[in-house]
Amino acid sequence: MTEAQGDIGLIGLAVMGQNLILNAADHGFTVVAYNRTVSKVDHFLANEAKGKSILGAHSVEELCAKLKRPRRVILLVKAGDAVDNFINQLLPHMEKGDIIIDGGNSHFPDTNRRYAELKEKGIYFVGSGVSGGEEGARYGPSLMPGGAPEAWPHIKEIFQSIAAKSDGEPCCDWVGDAGAGHYVKMVHNGIEYGDMQLICEAYDLMKRVGGFSDKEISDVFAKWNKGVLDSFLIEITRDILAYNDTDGTPLVEKILDSAGQKGTGKWTAINALDLGMPVTLIGEAVFARCLSALKEERGRASTLLAGPSSTPKITDKQAFIDDLEQALYASKIISYAQGFMLIREAAKEYNWKLNFPSIALMWRGGCIIRSVFLAEITAAYRENPDLENLLFHPFFNKAIAKAQSGWRKTLGVAIEAGVPTPAFSTALSFYDGYRSKQLPANLLQAQRDYFGAHTFKILPEYATEDRKVGDYIHINWTGKGGNVSASTYNA
Repeated sequence: MTEAQGDIGLIGLAVMGQNLILNAADHGFTVVAYNRTVSKVDHFLANEAKGKSILGAHSVEELCAKLKRPRRVILLVKAGDAVDNFINQLLPHMEKGDIIIDGGNSHFPDTNRRYAELKEKGIYFVGSGVSGGEEGARYGPSLMPGGAPEAWPHIKEIFQSIAAKSDGEPCCDWVGDAGAGHYVKMVHNGIEYGDMQLICEAYDLMKRVGGFSDKEISDVFAKWNKGVLDSFLIEITRDILAYNDTDGTPLVEKILDSAGQKGTGKWTAINALDLGMPVTLIGEAVFARCLSALKEERGRASTLLAGPSSTPKITDKQAFIDDLEQALYASKIISYAQGFMLIREAAKEYNWKLNFPSIALMWRGGCIIRSVFLAEITAAYRENPDLENLLFHPFFNKAIAKAQSGWRKTLGVAIEAGVPTPAFSTALSFYDGYRSKQLPANLLQAQRDYFGAHTFKILPEYATEDRKVGDYIHINWTGKGGNVSASTYNA
């Protein structure tokens, strides 16, 4: 009989899986490694894993036999059918109280389903977001576990040991029930889309309006990385723009301007629409990638569609850069405010008890959107876990008020120059809409009632006996229509 020595098992020996195993071994845990192509197991044991507390398994049965109880197995495989296939392979060799952890980029409804199915069998299922790429997996990722709460005491020590640390605190805590961990990772990825698009728009404005060279733009990002915008994405942008190809010219200028995507940003935008949350910046970031993919069509449009007859002249480059920094900072605040609005609504919709200060803390280190900025979000939610909106907290309220002038000036310059800034623009539009006590939706609702008898509600100050507050009212606007209204529903 095989002796159970393993603290945790891991299936999937691609780069992320191998690095996570090495990370766990460095922290004193014994890991059992398995891969569908078993030759990879032998190669890994003979090379990267040699001399470390890592055991190999040549079958799922052997993997389970080598694990201490309760068995803990992490799946780091492609999202979708592969996850279900491995769960089905594991089940015959597991018993009640064992734990299966999906560390891939699974869509949260799939995690909800797997959680419910395995709960019936007495198996604890955890869906955990893992962020930070190869380096994060090796030296400290951001981990966002959610699912069966009974599993957390059995995986907490391992997860918090291998996670990144921020001011000594692990960037990992229990998120919530069922698919909450993968949901938070999905929103993280959506915010990542937004951050990247904002940075690209700042780069484009410096290049096309300011006339800056790539080296000069890199220097600007280097300076920004020492202030309020200090973050991983600003840091790598600095490096990318300073990187020259073998011929001495910037490599970034040779890269096709057509962006790819794996779908997590799209999932976030779709879920925002499903929940009726105005997460506009992530939506625009997704659409910007879609527009970039129309490379040939844009080439034809560039010769057919006219732009501004004249472009603004930047006479004070430092003032231009300072305004742009404020625009980027303010837009970033809006993006995170929208992201947390979505998470808060999801908690209500899916009946999850989410830990908001811990979510912000998880993103402070190890992950792609890690930044100094997130320390303030953590502090805000620790101060008030029931904070209605980040924009209501004094720190962000003051920061966005201070940034407002530069933000508006930057957008004015962009519009005048004909340079697209979908993320900057939607951030400011959201801000102006959110702070508007009165919006023109009164006219929109009147239009809906006019053509479709969709009804409207009356403002409290104009309520009467015939038109009470909360009543659905229909008017025969033309005198020719009927008085029967359409039923109300939410699409």
